[in-house]
This record gives sequence, structure tokens and C-alpha cells, in this order.
Amino acid sequence: MDSIRPRHYNRRMSEPADIAAMTFEAALSELEQIVARLESGQAPLEASIDMYKRGAALKAHCEARLNAARLQVEQVSKGLDGAPAVEPKAFD
Repeated sequence: MDSIRPRHYNRRMSEPADIAAMTFEAALSELEQIVARLESGQAPLEASIDMYKRGAALKAHCEARLNAARLQVEQVSKGLDGAPAVEPKAFD
């Protein structure tokens, strides 16, 4: 983002390089903030574009974290009794 941020921009948002280090909960919380700002329609066009790009990166990060968690649950279900599970764990 530019060094000059719009007045409405939340300065608590981390820099793009920090996304990889964020927890799922922190990334989801920031993504929800971005969605709320974009839905309000109050942000200038350039700020909206920057927020959208960051939101896309946060969404990808959240999806990767969820996939990693799903794989861990599948591995645990396969490893407890030593027998392989036939189907992956359902997350309904």
C-alpha cells in the first residue's frame, strides 16, 4: 500500500509480507474487516482496489490453513489405531 493511507484505513492491518505468518483467526478477522469496508462503498477507488487485492491474499491464506487442518485431521484419523481410513473426514 502507499505510504499515504486513506483516513478510513485501519492502521492495525499487517503488511502483505506478514500474511504468511498470520493465524487463521487473525487473517479471517482482517478479511471480514475488508469485506465490511468494501461493502460500505465509502472507500475511494484506489483504496478499494488495494483492499480487494489484500482480501484476495487473505482468502487464499485462510483456504490454505483450512486445507492444512483438514489434512491433519485425516492423518490423525488414519494414525490412531493404525488402520487406514477409507474416506476423508466429513466437515458438515
